[in-house]
Amino acid sequence: MTRAAAAGLLCSVTIAALTAQSPRTLLDEASADLRDGRITEAVAGFEQLVRLDPSSEPYLWQRGIALYYADRFVECRRQFESHRRVNPDDVENAAWHFLCVARVESPATARRALLPVGPDARRPMAEVYRMFRGELSDTEVLIAAGADPAARFFANLYAGLYLEATGNIARSKAYITAATDPQYTAAGGYMHDIARLHARLRR
Repeated sequence: MTRAAAAGLLCSVTIAALTAQSPRTLLDEASADLRDGRITEAVAGFEQLVRLDPSSEPYLWQRGIALYYADRFVECRRQFESHRRVNPDDVENAAWHFLCVARVESPATARRALLPVGPDARRPMAEVYRMFRGELSDTEVLIAAGADPAARFFANLYAGLYLEATGNIARSKAYITAATDPQYTAAGGYMHDIARLHARLRR
């Protein structure tokens, strides 16, 4: 997710009233649970955080991903719609919203409901968005990524997720496998862990 989203979440959590278990601790533990594949624990942690600090909910894009892997797609959809209020430019948010809607309804419905985005300057997010709109192919997204490691990581990840959602499972697996390559650990950051989680869950 974008730096603006991360900064907003940190600010929200920092100013929340502290209890025996602080919002920051809950966020860190739930995020680690998600990254390590403890989906039930991750969802429970994020929900505890929302109960403790309701103002944090729009910032919790990680919660949306946890809900996706928990097969709670209606709540997943709502989380990403909420996140758009605080991070309106983010293509990744629109992509995950698409994935949730596609699972609970259909890819065609998800495309019609695709959230609008602003100028996400990260390469190749403009092309990723156009792929989710049905205007570009996965191959064109990879070409747009060029040789930059971060761009190639996100191109592989979102091409894989999009193709899975639209029914091309074999091609999806090839992209997700590429996204899990250790060469992208630094470039992908937290989302590299999500790519690895996705690959484990789909084996």
